[in-house]
Amino acid sequence: MKKMISSSFRIFALAGLLAVFFVLPVQAGAGEKPLAVTYVKSPLNIPSIIEKRLGFLEAEFGPLGYTLSHPEITSGAQQTQAMAAGSVQVANCIGGTSLLLAASQGLDIKIAGIYSRAPKTYSLLVKDPSIKTIGDLKGKKVAGPKGTVLHQLLLAGLRKADVPPLDVEHIEMPIPTATAALMSGSIDGALAAGPAALKAIEGGARVLFDGEGLIEATILIGVSAKALEDIPDLPRRMLDVHRKALAYAAENPEEATKIVSEETEISPEQVKEMAKLYDFDPEIREQDIKELESTMQFLIDAELAVKYVDPASLIVR
Repeated sequence: MKKMISSSFRIFALAGLLAVFFVLPVQAGAGEKPLAVTYVKSPLNIPSIIEKRLGFLEAEFGPLGYTLSHPEITSGAQQTQAMAAGSVQVANCIGGTSLLLAASQGLDIKIAGIYSRAPKTYSLLVKDPSIKTIGDLKGKKVAGPKGTVLHQLLLAGLRKADVPPLDVEHIEMPIPTATAALMSGSIDGALAAGPAALKAIEGGARVLFDGEGLIEATILIGVSAKALEDIPDLPRRMLDVHRKALAYAAENPEEATKIVSEETEISPEQVKEMAKLYDFDPEIREQDIKELESTMQFLIDAELAVKYVDPASLIVR
């Protein structure tokens, strides 16, 4: 655009006319409209990978006049920021912690369904052989993203072992950076999941504890309230596409494994083993609501949120 402006006033004026020509019809409802659905493939998000590779979202929303985009925004906080800015309409794989935190801060975001439950895929990794129990983390440095499912896992583990959270230094780091720091010896523990965790374990790290028995690691499908005004049946359509992807994977296991392996750069054998740890059923169960209530309370207790939001009030069907 800068080149166009610098070239001449005539081109600038032409660009303005073209902008009016192309933008106004979209606002008036004619022509194609943008629909951004975030694409998060890790740790092992089989439905999203299948949906994107096989164009299931395009098949669902294209006939309604929408042009699909798949922004790869893996951070829950960045997904909700994009939604607040209006550049994303569906957070198609967002941690319950991130969605509830954004809702408590005033973002008008709704829960369309469950994306996955996979407590064993989230873990705290260590390498030092002297760290044998959670109690051994006292005075140690643990790195990982804050305000996330992994942060919740850390606090739940410490609580179960009666270790005060302040006795452990929690350093904010993305997962790949945290596992790299663990392997280099600059930290004592790394909160990890997905390929980064697998790589660290192959390099000599081990799981001190995972989410089983501590958290459900509930991941959600979030939709913006504005998008619901434009597409009232958006939640149903998103869940239909999710189920379609699961049905394809069940009916074509080898092809689905191949697609997921290519996309994640995880071996087919690892894909098959990791897939066993996931529950992708999108139906919201009573236990899911209780888990989200627990997550909301975690955000309050950790002083990450100052306002309690009832998770059930955010659910749309």
